[in-house]
Amino acid sequence: MKVRNIIAALALAALCVPQEVNSQAEAIENSCKACFPHPYIISGRPFRSILTGDEIAEFHATLFSGTTYRIAVGNGEKSNVIFTVYDTNHNMLFSSKDYGNAPYWDFSVDGYMDCIVEARLDNTVATSGFAIVMTGFKLNEGQE
Repeated sequence: MKVRNIIAALALAALCVPQEVNSQAEAIENSCKACFPHPYIISGRPFRSILTGDEIAEFHATLFSGTTYRIAVGNGEKSNVIFTVYDTNHNMLFSSKDYGNAPYWDFSVDGYMDCIVEARLDNTVATSGFAIVMTGFKLNEGQE
């Protein structure tokens, strides 16, 4: 009987934890979505990763000329995620760390470009957490 109660308690706990984790990720994702007011729209699905310590999540994006892009991370009052954008030769193009952990960056490119987005925790703010990165673009006049 005692073993059955322990198993039931563990099963109940296992069902509750994912919901808490999912609602935390959902809240961060919603804060990230808030970085895309009109005329910006989100392109594709968010990139998600759970990080601890000095771990780095790496995401790839392909960019095209003639478009203003926005890369954003979920944030609260102060973002706990630092994101850095590199070209494929690993030349740094932008780091949110240089701008007070800015929650997003707007930019455009000449021609076509593959880039690498790295996300890591700002260990002065958090030692573990979610990294949610979204990319989007600005609609040009007449595109709606």
